[in-house]
Amino acid sequence: MLTLASKLKRDDGLKGSRTAATASDSTRRVSVRDKLLVKEVAELEANLPCTCKVHFPDPNKLHCFQLTVTPDEGYYQGGKFQFETEVPDAYNMVPPKVKCLTKIWHPNITETGEICLSLLREHSIDGTGWAPTRTLKDVVWGLNSLFTVSTVIKIPIFLHFLVAGFRYYINVNTKPC
Repeated sequence: MLTLASKLKRDDGLKGSRTAATASDSTRRVSVRDKLLVKEVAELEANLPCTCKVHFPDPNKLHCFQLTVTPDEGYYQGGKFQFETEVPDAYNMVPPKVKCLTKIWHPNITETGEICLSLLREHSIDGTGWAPTRTLKDVVWGLNSLFTVSTVIKIPIFLHFLVAGFRYYINVNTKPC
């Protein structure tokens, strides 16, 4: 039979070992972002489009990676487009920061590499912006979709172009869908 004194003594011993363990672990704390990324990177690698490759320059930093998209159809077929992705500390409440490293003439990519993709916006008027339920897989598939034929053909439907010259080119050289 347990007595109250022995139970308290045992509990104090456990508390002492816990505080010693947490003191040594405090320098190695893992952020929520990093915990999410471990799971999401595994899911991403299992569901990566065949036209995409992910490269981690430092395998210990899952929050910084490069994506290569090589479209197999459409206007950009045969191209190789590099994207740099940085996942901020506040992830998954804010979207990753993505920049196109390849010079390209695209209605959704500026000359400086900024990308206009609704799911990369923290706040979006149409409600399709970033949400905490989105993952890196959504980001990769979204970037990949910028180069598919069905997306590029439907561009004249949208009136928002990052590149002003592209609007003129599309209006002159294509027929409305």
